[in-house]
Amino acid sequence: MSDTGITAINEKVKDESAFVAALRGEMEKVIIGQRYLIDRLMIGLLANGHLLLEGVPGLAKTLAVKTLAAAINTSFRRIQFTPDLLPADLVGTQVYNPKTGDFGTRKGPVFANLILADEINRAPAKVQSALLEAMQERQVTIGQETFPLPDPFLVLATQNPIEQEGTYPLPEAQVDRFMLKLVVTYPSLEEERRILDANARTQVVTHVRAVVDPAAILRARKIVDEIYVDDKIKDYILSIVFATRNPAAYKLDALQDNIRYGASPRATLFLTLAARAHAFLQGRGYVTPQDVKSIAPDVLRHRVIPSFEAEAEDLTADKIVATLLNELPVP
Repeated sequence: MSDTGITAINEKVKDESAFVAALRGEMEKVIIGQRYLIDRLMIGLLANGHLLLEGVPGLAKTLAVKTLAAAINTSFRRIQFTPDLLPADLVGTQVYNPKTGDFGTRKGPVFANLILADEINRAPAKVQSALLEAMQERQVTIGQETFPLPDPFLVLATQNPIEQEGTYPLPEAQVDRFMLKLVVTYPSLEEERRILDANARTQVVTHVRAVVDPAAILRARKIVDEIYVDDKIKDYILSIVFATRNPAAYKLDALQDNIRYGASPRATLFLTLAARAHAFLQGRGYVTPQDVKSIAPDVLRHRVIPSFEAEAEDLTADKIVATLLNELPVP
């Protein structure tokens, strides 16, 4: 692409990204620290990708999603996943009307723009799977009828670490449908002191204004699609994904026996889209290698399955991805 074309995209990005600062500002009224979490939530929003947030209880995962929803003038539903939840509780069901003798459709809470699937891994697999069609096809089938979901439609799911009591591992097919998996960590000492000062009271009052409407998000997504990705960046993305499947071909012999399954083609698409959204947040109309490196751990950590040998050596997916990014040549 010519310099003129990139300059034009840069101008579009600057015009359409004006809401980012306002949205971030509203969220930071409530969420102290957690800049990584806030930025990744916005990347999911811009790239039209579902997010999975993992962390121990009390790290503001649910609060962050609720605050994001409050700052956007759109419909929001929170679904608390529990062991006794049924698929019909999620997507809806057909209800018999004795007056007419017909069945009517009662839509479930999944018919909203933003869905918070809270503690998604506390429900059994059949309920988790009920989200599959909604997440991938942006539609839901109830009985013989198929209903489109509103646009934008985003699932933001939280889960507790698998080792905790009463959790069910998510099926691989469902995990792969999440664009990003975020690992939410403890705040720093300074951040936790600010949390203490702001919230250690019986009534915490937080006013979050709706500063963005869905139309602005949909316009921004069109600009994200236009952000320039050079051929060298595309090759770099492909080398990262293919190295998870065949490390030896990229002179990463040490990892050959440590990966049971590599990333799917969905990872290639999501890594490109998320890198574009990351560039948009930085106010740029083109993707740099650093955009790719910054977002790659979040795209790949739930798609790279370590082997039994790697698990025995405490070699996690995060460590494998970090090794790939450190060893592969950067354009």
